Amino acid sequence: MQSPGAVGAVPGAPAGAVRWPTAPEVDSADTPAPVHLATDLPGTTSGGGELPPGEPASDGTGPRYRTDDPSESAVGMGDYPLPAPDPRARPAGEAPGAPEVARAAPGARAGADAPTGEDPGHEPASARPPAGTGAGPRTCVFCGVGRVALDDYCEHCGKAQPRERDHMETSLDTLAAVSDRGLRHHRNEDAYAVSPAALPDGSPAVVAIVCDGVSSASRPDEASLAASRAASARVLDLLARGTHPQAAMHEAILAASEAVNALAGDGGPDHEHAAHQNAPACTLVGAIVAKDLLIIGWVGDSRAYWVPIDRTGPSARLTEDDSWAAQMVAAGLMSEAEAYADERAHAITGWLGADAYELEPHTVSFKPDRPGIVVVCTDGLWNYAESADEMAAVLPVDAADRTLQAARTLVGHALDGGGHDNVTVALVPFPVPGQGAGSAWGGTADEAATGGP
Repeated sequence: MQSPGAVGAVPGAPAGAVRWPTAPEVDSADTPAPVHLATDLPGTTSGGGELPPGEPASDGTGPRYRTDDPSESAVGMGDYPLPAPDPRARPAGEAPGAPEVARAAPGARAGADAPTGEDPGHEPASARPPAGTGAGPRTCVFCGVGRVALDDYCEHCGKAQPRERDHMETSLDTLAAVSDRGLRHHRNEDAYAVSPAALPDGSPAVVAIVCDGVSSASRPDEASLAASRAASARVLDLLARGTHPQAAMHEAILAASEAVNALAGDGGPDHEHAAHQNAPACTLVGAIVAKDLLIIGWVGDSRAYWVPIDRTGPSARLTEDDSWAAQMVAAGLMSEAEAYADERAHAITGWLGADAYELEPHTVSFKPDRPGIVVVCTDGLWNYAESADEMAAVLPVDAADRTLQAARTLVGHALDGGGHDNVTVALVPFPVPGQGAGSAWGGTADEAATGGP
C-alpha cells in the first residue's frame, strides 16, 4: 500500500489538472482528512476518529435501533408465491452471445439520469409500453412460450410476471450492478445508482450507490429509491466541480438523508396501512473511484469489500456496520460469530430517515497499491458470504473482465443460499479503466450509459 499523504494534484498530471481541496473535518479542524491503508480496519468517521459504539436513546434505555426483519414490517410480508427469475439464466428470447448493455431507455445519459436500479417510469404503468423487446407481445419468463396478457399474467401457464424492480441489471463497461427481489420478499426494497463520472481535468471516475429499504418502516422501497437518486446526483455534481471525493461522498449521504426525510411528510400515494405508519428509512453504502483514491461512505449495515484482482494480497471488509451485533463485538461482550448468530444481529443503530436518532455519515479513503474489485452490497448478499475471505471465494476470478456475469453469480449465490432478503450488488473496478480505443469511457456519456459503441 502507498503511504498516506495529503491529497492534491496527482504528480506528473498535466497543467490545469484538478486540485482537490482538503476534505473538511466534521469538527471543522484544519487538519486534512486521513487517507487509510486497506488493512486499517475498522473504518473511521469522516473526521478520522473511531466509529462510535452507538449513542444511547434520550430516555436512557440503550441505543435506538431499527430492524430489517420483514416479519416486523408494517405490511404483512409472508412468502410470495412466485420466485423471481434466476439472474444467471438468459432471458427468454435473448440470442446467445447477445451484447451486455445497460438496461436503460434510449437517450439515457450518465449522471443523474444514469441507470439507477429504480422503476424507470415516472408515468403510470398503463402509459408505458410493455417490458421486453420493443412494444410487441411479451413472452412469459417462466414457461418461455406463453404470451403475457395486459394484466401481466401468462396466457399459457397462468403465472404473474415479475415487476420491473423484481430483477434489475446495469452494465457500463467494467462497472456493473444487479438487484433481485429474492425468494421471500413480496417486492424489491433495494435500489442502486451506478454511473461513470469525469473530473474537471477530464480524468475518469466511477460512482456506485446501493441502498436497502428498512422493512419495518413504511414505504421502504420508496426510501431506497429516493436515497440512491439523491446521493448519485449530488456526488456527480460535486465531482464535476472539483470537490474532493471524500467530501463529495459525505455531502451525498446528507443529500440522501434529506430526500428520505422528505418522504415522511407526504404520506405516500397509497397511504399504506396509515394506522401503523412510521417514517420511511433505508441504509446506504457508496463507493467512488477517482484517480488513485478509493472512497467508501455508508450509514447502516450495507457493506463494501475489497478483493484484489490477482488474489495475491488480502481481501478486506471496508465498512463497519451500524448494528447491534457490531456494538456487541466492539464492546467485547460477544465474539463476531456469536453476535451475528443472535436473532438481534441485524437490528441497525444507524439509518437514513426522519426518525433516525442522529445521522453520522461514515467516510473512509484508501490508496490501494494494486488493481482490485470493490463489492458494494446489501445484507441480502453478505448474509451468505459474511467475511472478506468468503466474499472473495464467491467472486469469480475473472470478475474484472466479466463484471456483469460476476454480479449475477454473487446474486445467484444468495438465492441458492435461501434468498431470504432482497439482494443487490454493484461491482466497481479499481483503478478506473483509462480512456482509449475499445473503452466505453472514451465515448460520450450517453454511449456509456446505454451500452452504445
